Amino acid sequence: MIFFEDVQIKFNDFIAIDQLNLRIKEGEFFTLLGPSGCGKTTTLRSLVGFIKPSKGNVYLNDKIITHEPVEKRNISMVFQSYALFPTMTVYDNIEFGLKVKKIDKQKSREMVKEIAKKVDLDPSQLQKNVSELSGGQQQRVAIARALVLQPNILVLDEPLSNLDARLRVQLRNELKELQKKFGITTIYVTHDQEEALTLSDRIAVFNKGKVEQVGTPEEIYNRSQTEFVCNFIGDINNVTPLKHHFTPEISQQEKCYIRIEKVHLNQKAKTCDVQLSGEISAIEFYGIYTKYTIRLEDGTALKVIEKGVQLDELCIDAKVTIGMNETDLLTYS
Repeated sequence: MIFFEDVQIKFNDFIAIDQLNLRIKEGEFFTLLGPSGCGKTTTLRSLVGFIKPSKGNVYLNDKIITHEPVEKRNISMVFQSYALFPTMTVYDNIEFGLKVKKIDKQKSREMVKEIAKKVDLDPSQLQKNVSELSGGQQQRVAIARALVLQPNILVLDEPLSNLDARLRVQLRNELKELQKKFGITTIYVTHDQEEALTLSDRIAVFNKGKVEQVGTPEEIYNRSQTEFVCNFIGDINNVTPLKHHFTPEISQQEKCYIRIEKVHLNQKAKTCDVQLSGEISAIEFYGIYTKYTIRLEDGTALKVIEKGVQLDELCIDAKVTIGMNETDLLTYS
């Protein structure tokens, strides 16, 4: 449905995006993920039409839209700040785009009420100013304002970043449900790995203006194709100093990593390919799991998690055995 073909975006002499080739399927929740300044928002804005590529083309349904004006692309955007009008009512904010399009007043009223109901905005809230609403309610208004225009594509630029942690978790679940309900192609920009993994059908990981990997959350996490993706996604142990313990011996040029949940302690370690001795040097309690830092005899520090309550025998300076399996290693040359 959406195709970026050899897209380059320059700002004076700075190349923000270089040779981007990316396909996004109809109806999919697709996330552009990466650190600040990696080019993900620039890519999004080139799709919407706010930025024109210096090279290459953007396609929508096999039609080149590279130079199409914003208003003809039928793409709605929810900004990081929501970009709502604080002195206007919720109703007027949602209706704003319909007024611009000169939609009939009666039809416009019906469309606003219908979309408000679909995003769980109470009718009593429609006459309130948006400044009276909570952050979560304002986000729903921003989404309603975007969806009321019945776009082909919805794009969201870090829409949860201004909210507190608990509300972020709640609203990302609601976002996914809304996307399923409407079945609309959704492009989502975030630097938050957990958000990307929980929301997305597929993810493109950006780094310095290039895409490092495109795949499902499971592929990105468990089969990271590059060392950057491996380190950027989730929590990881660098076990390169320990690679000589594995057989067959790994190439000297390769770097080795393992996810922290793939490192096992004591009883579980006994069935692993490699067992090593160490002692606990730090403990972090997270409620549903505890993270332990294990200092091995050669000085290497590894992190491991245990689900459930913190175990009494796993205390600072306690001697432990850790285990790892060769099939769980991620290696990069």
